[in-house]
Amino acid sequence: MSVDTVEMARIQTLDTALFEQIKGINILDAVSPQNFRQEKLAFFASNFSQSPNFSYATRPIDSFRLKRDLFNLPVDKLGDEDLFTLYSSVIESYVDKIDQYKSISTPDFLYDSLRYYGEPSEKDSRNANFILHLPDTEESSDRLLGAADIVANLEAFAQRESYQYQIKLDDSLIANALVSGTTVKVNSSALISSTEVNALAHHELGVHLVTTLNARSQPLRVLAMGCPVNTMTQEGLAILSEYLAGFMTLPRLKVLALRVLAVESMIEENDFKKTFLLLKEQHHVADEQAFTITARVYRGGGLTKDYLYLQGLHQMLNAYETREDFSNLLSGKVSIAQLSLVTRLIDKGYLIKPKLISPAIANPVENDAIQQFITHAIK
Repeated sequence: MSVDTVEMARIQTLDTALFEQIKGINILDAVSPQNFRQEKLAFFASNFSQSPNFSYATRPIDSFRLKRDLFNLPVDKLGDEDLFTLYSSVIESYVDKIDQYKSISTPDFLYDSLRYYGEPSEKDSRNANFILHLPDTEESSDRLLGAADIVANLEAFAQRESYQYQIKLDDSLIANALVSGTTVKVNSSALISSTEVNALAHHELGVHLVTTLNARSQPLRVLAMGCPVNTMTQEGLAILSEYLAGFMTLPRLKVLALRVLAVESMIEENDFKKTFLLLKEQHHVADEQAFTITARVYRGGGLTKDYLYLQGLHQMLNAYETREDFSNLLSGKVSIAQLSLVTRLIDKGYLIKPKLISPAIANPVENDAIQQFITHAIK
């Protein structure tokens, strides 16, 4: 179905105004510690007794003015009910993000994070403990790759799929790599196996970069801004792609499970040292990995998002196996809760189907019976 050009121009005016107002609000970029390496060295030098004091580069914002301007946007003039619902929910979501952005490094950040992302449920805890109690598999004999080799592998993946991208090394990353816009940042200290590099490519490029590029090809920018709390869906898609590509491993699932426990500890204890020692002493996690997992959940003042990955995998696997419109999740930063709404907007001609499909989703491999059982057992 085609949309009247005058009507589309009017919608695009509102869409552009919204995009311009909120384009600087990126929580994950804002909570990337500038002094991660220094604080890690200090923590280890103190024999785990001196909690890190991370610093962040954030720009000041006038939260009152920004919220007022968002609420003054004429969304009530949108003629389509689905458009009204989508834009209204995105605006309300960014009002919460503004509070979260402004409270970085303050005691309020954890509260704002809980309000936006939520906290682990009893089911999340059961999933995590189920995975952590699975017997360890034999250690991989994969060759370890450093940053230069990781970059080369990611570049080859992106070029093979004809993605638009930039890639650079970053000294301050907690993760091994991440996508910000169309820039792929690789941790200059990363040292991971070739299996992990392949999983990383399908996770970061095959999903996070793909959904960014698809969002940018839309006639409206709203899917680049993102549906409310799309994190669970986007991370779930990324983990699902690792699985469908055949690069999901039990150690990887155990890291995702440990993140759930780390978030629980952070909420209950709010003590970096206690969370680190929980992972190190009770779950026998190596020091480097225990620090990374702990730092991820304490960044900004307490970021609860890391418990979402396992639940996201469960939701995306279910959608992959049951939803005819599953591929529309790749049309931008879409949430599973609003997939039906986005599909209707595609059918009406306001949005378009995704131009790029994640290679793992387009051409999945057959995982072995044990991997299938474990993945489907996550509820």
